[in-house]
Amino acid sequence: MTGDLSPLQEAFRTVMAGVCTPVSVVTTVELFGRPHGSTVSAFTSLSMSPPMVLVSLDSASTLLGMVEATGTFGINVLAAGQSDVALRFATKGPGRFTGVSWTRAHGAARLDGIASWLACSVADIVEGGDHRILLGDVVSAAASDLEPLTYHARTFGTHQRHGVAS
Repeated sequence: MTGDLSPLQEAFRTVMAGVCTPVSVVTTVELFGRPHGSTVSAFTSLSMSPPMVLVSLDSASTLLGMVEATGTFGINVLAAGQSDVALRFATKGPGRFTGVSWTRAHGAARLDGIASWLACSVADIVEGGDHRILLGDVVSAAASDLEPLTYHARTFGTHQRHGVAS
C-alpha cells in the first residue's frame, strides 16, 4: 500500500528503515489464560528511576485491547536466531502461539530462547497518530548472553559485540 502514502510519509518510512531497532514480541495473557502477542519494533527505555519503557501498538490491534483489559504486558526481545518467531507474530489472526514454547510470567507470555525479557504493568496509554503508546512500569527484567535480533534496512540481523579499536 505504499502508493497511498504521501511523499513525506514515503521519506519518513525510508528514514526509519535506516534505524536499527530491536525486534520484540509484546505479549499478555488474557483473563482466561490464553496468550496474545505481536511483533513490534517501536520499543525503547523511558526512565531509569523508576524503571519504565514505552512500546507502540496499532490502535486497532487485538493485543492493545487485551493489554488494556489485563493491565500487564511483557516484552520479549528476540534472539538472533528467532526471525521465524518475529514473522509468526507479525501475522494477523489466531495461531501465533502454536508450536511456540512459553511460560506465564507476571501476567504475560515469556517466550523461550529470547535474548531478554521485561514484565510491565501499564502506567499509562497515550494516543500517538494511528498508534497508542504504552508506558510500562517494569516489574521484572532478565537478560541472557544471546545476541538480539535486530531490524535494519527492511531485513533481520544482529549486533555483534566487538572491541573498539584505539
